[in-house]
Amino acid sequence: MPDDILVDIEDLQFNYDGRPVLQGINMKIPRGKVVAIMGGSGCGKTTLLRCIGGQLRPTGGRVRLEKHQVCEMSEAELYRLRRKMGMLFQFGALFTDMSVFDNVAFPLREHTDMSEEMIRDLVLMKLEAVGLRGARKLMPGELSGGMARRVALARAVALDPMLVMYDEPFTGLDPIALGVIGQLIRKLNDALGATSIMVTHDIHESLLIVDYIYFLNGGRVVAEGTPDEIRASKDPFVHQFVYAEVEGPVHFDYPAPSVRQELLAGVTRV
Repeated sequence: MPDDILVDIEDLQFNYDGRPVLQGINMKIPRGKVVAIMGGSGCGKTTLLRCIGGQLRPTGGRVRLEKHQVCEMSEAELYRLRRKMGMLFQFGALFTDMSVFDNVAFPLREHTDMSEEMIRDLVLMKLEAVGLRGARKLMPGELSGGMARRVALARAVALDPMLVMYDEPFTGLDPIALGVIGQLIRKLNDALGATSIMVTHDIHESLLIVDYIYFLNGGRVVAEGTPDEIRASKDPFVHQFVYAEVEGPVHFDYPAPSVRQELLAGVTRV
């Protein structure tokens, strides 16, 4: 694998109870870049993240992270590898019975033998980076949605990971908080020299901060490109998704007999 590629995904397949979710995914994630994975609900985006992190074992294909074959690693090996990964879950997923400080300190206490004094300094540095050093004593229930997401971001980068994965980081945020989180993702990625993979539906904010985009549909990569290439794409699926058009290849009506057949002919009974 070339040195400039951190994550190499080849012909990745995954089934849920025999139902295909990922059907031959191929991606190359370069070092130091922010890459977005987009597509409609249920197209396999979060499943793909879980395969990269080793939470799910694929049905076929492989995921390589640096020199590691993620799909073939033991649980103990994955645990050690995850020290080099950060994860921001949907809605932050903070530990509700821990303070802001203890949430960010958790991965440091779990994965290192650092002294509490050193952990304190690192936690305050990470909270300072997201503008929340003064909120370290608050509990998650006392935070706004945007603040909680920033705490989760500080926790995700607490160990200075080489890879950070974001699962819908913008969901439920107001426009100001959304813009703040987007800029923090970009700035922290560049400051840490990390690589970021971001699953998102937010087209506008993502096109401002990412380097490359993959579009999934039906468990396959159907389009890819830089933000400029995506904006100019003539692909019907990409155009419909980017410009939020109702008419296009993605249909939102669940398959059903015609209205005439259902209501007038009386063929089908409830």
